[in-house]
Amino acid sequence: MEHRPSGGSTEMRKRSGGRGLTRTRWLEHDILCIIFSFLDVFDLVRCTAVCKSWNAVIKKSELLQALYFKQRRDSGESSSSGQRKSWELGLQEIAMKHHSLCLQRGRVDIHQWKAHSVGVDQCRMKMGLLLTGVGDKVMRLWSLNSYKCQEEYHVPDTATLVDFDFDESKIVGLLGTRVGIWGRNGKRSIFPSREGTFPKGLCLRYIDPEAVIGCQDGTARVFDMYSRTCSRIIKMHSGPVTCLALSDDQLIVSGSSLGSISISNLSSDQRVATLRSTDSAGIRTLCFNPSSRLVFAGTTVGYTYCWDLRTMKSLWGTRVSSNVVYSLNHLQSDNSTLVVGGIDGVLRVLNQNTGKVLSRCVISDERPIISSRDMHAFTEKKKGLRLSEEMEVDRIPRTCRPPITCLAVGMKKVVTAHNSKYIRMWKFNM
Repeated sequence: MEHRPSGGSTEMRKRSGGRGLTRTRWLEHDILCIIFSFLDVFDLVRCTAVCKSWNAVIKKSELLQALYFKQRRDSGESSSSGQRKSWELGLQEIAMKHHSLCLQRGRVDIHQWKAHSVGVDQCRMKMGLLLTGVGDKVMRLWSLNSYKCQEEYHVPDTATLVDFDFDESKIVGLLGTRVGIWGRNGKRSIFPSREGTFPKGLCLRYIDPEAVIGCQDGTARVFDMYSRTCSRIIKMHSGPVTCLALSDDQLIVSGSSLGSISISNLSSDQRVATLRSTDSAGIRTLCFNPSSRLVFAGTTVGYTYCWDLRTMKSLWGTRVSSNVVYSLNHLQSDNSTLVVGGIDGVLRVLNQNTGKVLSRCVISDERPIISSRDMHAFTEKKKGLRLSEEMEVDRIPRTCRPPITCLAVGMKKVVTAHNSKYIRMWKFNM
């Protein structure tokens, strides 16, 4: 039974300097420590990303530190001070290595659910949440644990949603020639562009407090979310800007339908570098790895490319498909694997450093198993199949490989959108 303190007990807490609340917090801390002590290193690392309070409890209790050094002792690794690395860095390396191995060789389970009433082709994943949309008049925010819809964000009838992004407090959407802002509580605030300064927008990326819009006229428009004004107009390409990536150190990386990639700094209005693919096809998608300073891009004729921004040189180019590569991405701290999807419906895992295809996956043609059915969620479970190197993609039925229009990568999982009513979660486990 829930205990509700009376006004008198409130006064007592004031006189005692809040010691009762402190005891309650310590009780919660102790209970969490007991629960966390049953977990292994990998699951404990995942728990640190759930929320700030869990992160604080785990780090203060030194559970991760103890487990990490125990694992090093069990593996026979030297613990001499000269070779000893930060245990936080060591744990991150363990987690990334496990994630990479799971993507390459792990068992593949696919959970799918009907997320919209019409086909949608975009998804973004952050902080254990998934935002889906583009195709109808609503964006939906989903829990990745329960697959239940947490919130809906409606698009005005007079506007067309083109792209979106989100953070802890807001959703930012590109509505043709306008930007829309939705608070995570559902409130919407739409502000129009100034006359003549915001032609048709094709893509959007957002890092608080600025949203960058890639436009049909080859410019990137930088909008300040708080002043609601366009602060800079940067000429990036001579053709339409088709895709964008932003870095924490103020870089804008943009791709063009004419086949080039341009890099600029948010603090200036000039390009600082231009990269080109060898096949001269349009750049359809790109992503930037801040830890390795590598840029990856997918083209309209099935090539995937990699450039090093430290030298501005091309590292590799691989033709992974005969058709369009629609989306590619990687886990933020992962420097080894890149996940690629496109019109042929094959989910590919590539080596970030060489471009070699490490694995190819499709959906099993077996009948799905209903794994959850209630008023909030209806999920089906299917198997993912790994293809051998000799298997020809064209021999696989199209029902097993619906086009992948967008993908997002999390720890041992990939979410895909297919311009259909379904969203799919690919889970990889050893």
